[in-house]
Amino acid sequence: MFFAPVRTTRNYSPTTRTFDREFERFLSDAFVGKPTSRVNVTEDDNTWTLSFDLPGIAREQLAVNIENAVVRVETSAEAKRQFKAAYELPQAIDAEASSAQLENGVLTLSLAKKKPVSNARTLEIK
Repeated sequence: MFFAPVRTTRNYSPTTRTFDREFERFLSDAFVGKPTSRVNVTEDDNTWTLSFDLPGIAREQLAVNIENAVVRVETSAEAKRQFKAAYELPQAIDAEASSAQLENGVLTLSLAKKKPVSNARTLEIK
């Protein structure tokens, strides 16, 4: 087999790259699928608020798990619509001070930020 490198000129390069990107999006959408719901994230000094559109899912069919800075939202096996997502936030979450609310197909998570604890110690110089 003979391999000959091909050089593209500047005139054809942008269209080739655009075609490549569109082809990758097509394959990704065809085999992986488009996300069925999006998440909106807002932040203030004390909390993160995550909002999901989850129409057709009841409260009993949802589970929200918090472990350090990771939030997992998933539906049970008997739910008509399956949803499973995990998000890692930049700071640990205080699970006791956090809350979840499902209203009109919108899941809203209010996640309290855990205050960092300083373990710094002052040493006596002898």
